[in-house]
Amino acid sequence: MKLLLLMLLVVGGLTQVGCVRRTIRITTEPPGALVWLNHREIGRTPVEADFTHYGTYDLLIKKKGWEPMIGAMPTGFRIRGTPGVDLMLEVLPINTHDLVEWHIELVPRDQDHHSLLDRASELRAEGGGHDPHTMADEMGQAESGNPSPKVNLDSDERESVSGT
Repeated sequence: MKLLLLMLLVVGGLTQVGCVRRTIRITTEPPGALVWLNHREIGRTPVEADFTHYGTYDLLIKKKGWEPMIGAMPTGFRIRGTPGVDLMLEVLPINTHDLVEWHIELVPRDQDHHSLLDRASELRAEGGGHDPHTMADEMGQAESGNPSPKVNLDSDERESVSGT
């Protein structure tokens, strides 16, 4: 009789296993942006998606009239996600819920073409690239029949250009 009671308690305890739920909640300002998590569309903000493993997820957010947000977002580290602890939480008759919240402030899209070109010129100057305005001026001189500026090469540079 005691053995039967013990077996009933064990079987009853095993059927009452716990549940670990992990959720990512994504909100944006302004709301209503379309969200992709790891290249899978999950809906419009505010939106929630369940996840299995802690780590870094690829996030893409788009809304008309706003700059798209593309980036890697971490879920952070939870002790409940480590091997062993997560197994115990699944087996024990307790329910846990981990909620990771990401709030993204979207930036309005700049529709001014001239300011875009100015920002591109500034970035090129920072990176040591060519300024498109000066390149356009040089191209305009070449097309108008004016000779393009001459470049004086040293003898070492002439050999490297000619390949000898």
